[in-house]
Amino acid sequence: MNIHINQREFTLPDTATVTDALAAFGAKPPFAVALNGQFVARGEHGTKTLNTGDKLDIVSPVAGG
Repeated sequence: MNIHINQREFTLPDTATVTDALAAFGAKPPFAVALNGQFVARGEHGTKTLNTGDKLDIVSPVAGG
């Protein structure tokens, strides 16, 4: 299936979870995840399955002043 992660297209297996998508993207903690605009708790990453056309946003905190 094809999904978008941070506006880039990725092809993942049909049974992919948020955890699989994070691995494909190469995400490094710390980060927050939103699936189709809805926050996904860290404890749900391994069980939340994805569907074709989903949009996953991975956001890392930025420090500054």
